[in-house]
Amino acid sequence: MEHPPIGIDLGTTNSLIAVFEDGAPRLLSNVLGHPLTPSVVSMDGKDVLVGEAGRDRLATHPRDTAAAFKRSMGTDKVFSLGGKRLRAEELSALVLRKLKEDAEQALGMPIRDVVVSVPAYFNQSQRQATMAACAMCELNPVRLVNEPTAAALAYGLQDRDGESQFLVFDLGGGTFDVTVLEHFDGVMEVKASSGDAFLGGEDFSEALAKGLADKINSPWAKLGSDDQNHLRFVADGLKRRLGTADSHDITLKLGDENHDLTITRTFFETACSGLLKRLLRPIERCFYDSNESMETLDRVVFVGGATRMPMIRQLVARQFKKLPDMSIDPDHAVALGAAIQAGLVAEDRALDDVVMTDVSPFSVGIETATQLRDGSSMEGFFTPIIERNTALPASRERSFSTMADNQTVLGVDVYQGEAPMVSDNVHLGRFDLTVPRAKAGMESMMVRITYDPSGLIDVEAVSTSTGKKAGVVIRDNVVGLSDADIKYKLKAMQKLKLHPREDEENTALLARIKRLYEMASGDDRTMVQNLLVEFETALTKQDPDLIETTRGEISEILNRIDDYYVS
Repeated sequence: MEHPPIGIDLGTTNSLIAVFEDGAPRLLSNVLGHPLTPSVVSMDGKDVLVGEAGRDRLATHPRDTAAAFKRSMGTDKVFSLGGKRLRAEELSALVLRKLKEDAEQALGMPIRDVVVSVPAYFNQSQRQATMAACAMCELNPVRLVNEPTAAALAYGLQDRDGESQFLVFDLGGGTFDVTVLEHFDGVMEVKASSGDAFLGGEDFSEALAKGLADKINSPWAKLGSDDQNHLRFVADGLKRRLGTADSHDITLKLGDENHDLTITRTFFETACSGLLKRLLRPIERCFYDSNESMETLDRVVFVGGATRMPMIRQLVARQFKKLPDMSIDPDHAVALGAAIQAGLVAEDRALDDVVMTDVSPFSVGIETATQLRDGSSMEGFFTPIIERNTALPASRERSFSTMADNQTVLGVDVYQGEAPMVSDNVHLGRFDLTVPRAKAGMESMMVRITYDPSGLIDVEAVSTSTGKKAGVVIRDNVVGLSDADIKYKLKAMQKLKLHPREDEENTALLARIKRLYEMASGDDRTMVQNLLVEFETALTKQDPDLIETTRGEISEILNRIDDYYVS
């Protein structure tokens, strides 16, 4: 008998496992009795050392040891350890295998199904690499859950009946995520997420290491890799000590020289000033996307071990005018939330009243070309169709035209990202749509992208003149679904593929506006016409929440006009 799904926080610095039992999440300790397992792998001859045994060799055998490899997930980077060449997903698989073995020993039964947390800002390639790491150690990832979402579940379960708007500030060892959420009546709704997949506690250690090098007049760029690794190791220990002390004395040995230094917290903060500015950008982007104000937040929740640095608490207090909430250990929140998500997957009755909604972490769109002033065209531009932080499920469409005379094929390349050029985004899939020969711009197609919370993306193009269709279903990011499940979801997604103009409520309101325009006169007629423009604009944006809000506001105004003309 296998255990129901468990939650895993596969972290940059440490990883954790947790289970949902008796109505609550519970952390599992590793064989050494600790909840945190360092995400470190070291080769000692033929032996592979993972966790604390690997971390102990980080300073003494840096060339045989790998850490912070989560930051290279989804890339081609190769780590050389003891003569072996391993990719990030292979190293992650070794950590996952260790977690799996420890969990099986703690629970006394086999583990296969898991919910694994990933940074909200992980793209398609990084998520696929995470799934590949699971497969390598015979784990079945039934769900990937965004780290801030997992943390929000952990906090939301504490206050299930409350109503609040809060922000999850997740600064781990290698990544930074920020998410604005609204919690009401057991429903956790993600309003917007943003982040930086290459910003975390490791960067603060590195900044301090470079500051130490400057302090002893040893330029960082001129140091060998062994000296740089030694400074990183020293800086990591200093970072932790300066979390509770204003200063710390060290004797730094570099080469044949000893340097007696007093390092202050102010020195550390100055060295990290650029990183603190980087933290603000995703926060600003998140509030821009959510259309929310910082003043509306009820609380800011801290997640990730790097949030223990006093400079982070000060930054958040200044920015949001409130002290951060650390009622759950920042190192534990994501794992506990992943276990709750595992409970939701297993349909645990204790979670019957918990609902979680999420958003698209990146924009999804297609490659387009643009006409230059000299009449030529330039390819390679990215045109989003579903914008980042759109509530899921979602379906959006845009029209595109031919660029050349007698063009018979419209190639549709689908990408994910935020960069203006497709070369800087992640390619998801491709298909071709045939169209009749005509002059440039005379033939067009409607491209619709439908995005399901499971990660399923359905892309369809329709020739405007012939009605001919072509498309692709992108399922690389789908986890825990059988072919039958995917078929069912695709059928359900068909219901989303209506333009808002075709929705019965919207059609009825448009007809009502036009009827009242015919009845009204003078200033009233102008006002009704403006309402028509306002509603048409909302329909064009294809945002269900905006359309619903606009429809309600316009209906109230129309009710007053109707009453006037009826009476």
